Amino acid sequence: MKNSIPSEPQKDAISHFGFNKSNYRWLYIGLALNVIGFILMIGGGAERMDEFDASALFSHMRITVAPILIVAGYICILYAIMKPNKKSEE
Repeated sequence: MKNSIPSEPQKDAISHFGFNKSNYRWLYIGLALNVIGFILMIGGGAERMDEFDASALFSHMRITVAPILIVAGYICILYAIMKPNKKSEE
């Protein structure tokens, strides 16, 4: 005896998640920018305790470029989270 109730159409396995490929792409771009920014901030330490190298500690890369990359990474991550899924609108 077969069920007379029609089965629901099969949904895509990932369609119920909020993220699609585009969202994940933006998320990974943001994470990569954050990692690169934090890596650029590393370093500048002195080899001996009686040395102080201000040019290494306060370099343009560590003071300006790295924080800009980190903020841009967080903006990409926020965009990836807030970006609407076009399939859910249909």
